Amino acid sequence: MGNIGALDAGLLIGRQIVIMFIILLIGAGCYFKGLITKEGTKQLSAVELHLINPLLIFMSYQTEYSSKLMKGLLWSFVLSAISFALAIAISTLAVRKKREDAALERFSSVYSNCGFIGIPLINGLFGSEGVLYLTAYVTLFNLLVWTHGLMQMKGERDFSSLLKALRSPSVIAVFLGLICYLTRLHLPAVPLASLKYISDMNTPLAMLIAGASAAQTNFIKAFKNSGIYLVCALKLLVIPLICCRIISLLPAPPLVITVVSIACACPAATTGTMFAIMFDRKPQRCAEFFAVTTLLSGLMLPVITMAASALAG
Repeated sequence: MGNIGALDAGLLIGRQIVIMFIILLIGAGCYFKGLITKEGTKQLSAVELHLINPLLIFMSYQTEYSSKLMKGLLWSFVLSAISFALAIAISTLAVRKKREDAALERFSSVYSNCGFIGIPLINGLFGSEGVLYLTAYVTLFNLLVWTHGLMQMKGERDFSSLLKALRSPSVIAVFLGLICYLTRLHLPAVPLASLKYISDMNTPLAMLIAGASAAQTNFIKAFKNSGIYLVCALKLLVIPLICCRIISLLPAPPLVITVVSIACACPAATTGTMFAIMFDRKPQRCAEFFAVTTLLSGLMLPVITMAASALAG
């Protein structure tokens, strides 16, 4: 595979950050102009989480079957599961439960923006094979974010909440996508194109929502909150480095190790902002975590990429 240069990775990541912040600024402008209201952010979040995101997941499995890719994909599922287990454990130990925003800080430390930052970055570095392996991480992300993440944001731990989460559109999309991939079932061209148009809305709509939410935040005040620094340290450095070191000990393909490590090191997920909006759990704080970790990821992702490449062989 070869080592990945920090400059090349930094340029790719920097480009994605610029794109994202432009859309964020547009979303903020929409809020200031009254085009997106507080109630509007809730409605848009519902569309994003219950329609567009599930379609994006399903569409990621509409690709040609390959035994070599399948082996790598299985390894990617294993390594992704290990990285999520480690991330949840580390965030639980590092973020004390008695902290005022413990649930938000733990959520933002575990769940990454592996779609918007991860997919373009992996595609630029490793091409379509890397993107396929990334879908395993994205799949587990959606399965966990709609179960563990959802219950954490709602503050509920009952079994009925878990069953309801398992029936969510995104989790259903995971299983339908896997069935289609394993049975090599592909949709006809016309409906496939229609669904792709909708799934392509995922990134811009999510960024507009985050921007509108961030516009409601006083960032000067935000930087006075210790949670910002705690989440940044955990999400961008501590958790990725530990996960990278642990999974590199397994006999997985080097490319899979690198892809999972990069996905783990991506900035905080915009899903946290949308969940917070839906459940009235300080969406501005989640938007702060997202914005600041995204900005700093331009510095940290090249470091993680180089470390993963070296450890993977």
